[in-house]
Amino acid sequence: MTVRPVTDMPRRPESTIPRKNRLRALDGLRLIAALMVAAYHYGGRGGEVTGAWAGSAAHQFPTLHSYFAYGCLGVQVFFVISGFVICMSGWGRPLKSFFASRASRLLPAYWAAVLIVSAVFALPMVAYKALSPSDTLANLTMLQQPLGVDRVLGVCWTLWAEIRFYALFALCVVLPGASRRRVILFCAGWTLAAAIAQGARMPLLDIVLMPEHAPFFVGGVGLYLVHRDRRDVYAWGIVAVSFLIGQHYAVRSLWNASDPHAFAQRSSTGIVLVVAFGFVAVAAIALGLLNRADWRWLTVAGALTYPFYLVHEHLGWVVIHALHITLGLPSAVTFGLTVVSMLLLAWLLNRFVEKPLTPGLRAALAGARAR
Repeated sequence: MTVRPVTDMPRRPESTIPRKNRLRALDGLRLIAALMVAAYHYGGRGGEVTGAWAGSAAHQFPTLHSYFAYGCLGVQVFFVISGFVICMSGWGRPLKSFFASRASRLLPAYWAAVLIVSAVFALPMVAYKALSPSDTLANLTMLQQPLGVDRVLGVCWTLWAEIRFYALFALCVVLPGASRRRVILFCAGWTLAAAIAQGARMPLLDIVLMPEHAPFFVGGVGLYLVHRDRRDVYAWGIVAVSFLIGQHYAVRSLWNASDPHAFAQRSSTGIVLVVAFGFVAVAAIALGLLNRADWRWLTVAGALTYPFYLVHEHLGWVVIHALHITLGLPSAVTFGLTVVSMLLLAWLLNRFVEKPLTPGLRAALAGARAR
């Protein structure tokens, strides 16, 4: 009798294996998520941006500010995209190559953004306070949040979440070797462990397992499994459970209808719909429904997203104040020109920082030998 070896997954017909081409629709979705966050920072919240407008952004956008307030959920959309992309990029890649790819992708633009924002805030004509040289240097490590150091970039808290996700995925999936079974166990294990951490209320578990963010990363990983095989029931189960838990956390943390002092009253239904948009949009890409969105400019949009995300908030305050208060431009014109100027700065960072430095840094890290 011939004993057949137990395999991780039945061999699928070649037609069901996804192509290795770039998913340009995913680049477009990245930019949409970044613009959502920018709309929130410019017109959907209070805080420092109030000084830039010389008054509440709600007065600048009396109708739109209520919609802009939902823009903060662009972060959750980013996390779903990240789960998909990290699983795709880590599949079949050795640990050193995975680390080199992630570090070289994140660090050059991040270092440049920290230095640029610090330099601009140090100018005497800028009203915003720059951090001390020591705190600025600590920010270059990307570990300022757990170290308790003030942040140069307001958005960098999301990078701390990304780094922890990369570490978990690298240790549990990339290091032993990615496979369908291992990825499913990773998703199920992280989901259960995050729920336990939420119930245990232990700070260390919260830091490591990120209960509020885990469903979005896990959902994105599940959607990559769907991309590999749309008939994978386990993958769809991972996506469904992740959405159900993720919308719960989003509503719990962002629904402020009971707060009379809230900048804008988000509804729980609105929050659920935006979270659903993130999952459905990535699912549509995973299933190939948006393959026709294969325009080259989407690749450019995807390349601009990360540097735009890094610089848009704090430098946007400076541009808003210059255009609206100093030059007296209308709110809508100021909003549009600020977004365009931040996209232009993102293009410059991509052209003169990321493109020259990323390949060299990746090659250096991938070729370095541990002693």
